[in-house]
Amino acid sequence: MTPEMVLTVATDSLTVATMLAAPLLLSALATGVAIGVLQAATQINEMTLSFIPKLLVLVAALLIAGPWMLQVIINYTKTLFASIPQMIG
Repeated sequence: MTPEMVLTVATDSLTVATMLAAPLLLSALATGVAIGVLQAATQINEMTLSFIPKLLVLVAALLIAGPWMLQVIINYTKTLFASIPQMIG
């Protein structure tokens, strides 16, 4: 296994991890900003007011993006397993 192969596998794995995390993180970020603006405008500082909407949005994002996320990780795993003989020999 050459150093170039190691870097390629590491780069691909980081790319896949970023792709898998992005929908959830971006939806949580957008919800957090919206709730923060709402709390600042109304001066309501209730912790559950920010937690429950984020949780609901994350569940919705997971339901919407879940099949795509599963397909991405399955394709990456198949590609990684198929390239094992090339990495060894």
